[in-house]
Amino acid sequence: MIIETLEDQLRQAMLTSDVAVLEELIADDLVFTMHTGVMLTKQDDLEVHRNGIVRFSKVEVCDRQIHQHDHCAIVTLQADLAGITHEQPFSGSFRFTRVWVERGDRWQIVAGHVCQIPTVEGDKS
Repeated sequence: MIIETLEDQLRQAMLTSDVAVLEELIADDLVFTMHTGVMLTKQDDLEVHRNGIVRFSKVEVCDRQIHQHDHCAIVTLQADLAGITHEQPFSGSFRFTRVWVERGDRWQIVAGHVCQIPTVEGDKS
């Protein structure tokens, strides 16, 4: 399935901060809501990777579901993330929703949302 392949490419590009691949996968009119409520554009997303503001050391995906609709696909997944943001280490589990749209012969992400999954006190995982 094409969306599954694109999601795998996105995961790898996030891990390596491959801005060229991210440029291809993300639509120019992207709207993405962060877990903090901040809205990001495509340029915002690319800049954090280009400038090393965010560097991922772990992007482990589970519970990925793809809902295909004609020229649109909605992806939900859980990701365990770790890395550095603004020179500070971070880690945690997050739930993502991404909307992929087929325009011409290319699929791109046009919208997304991420929220952090709270850790349960005493949970060592």
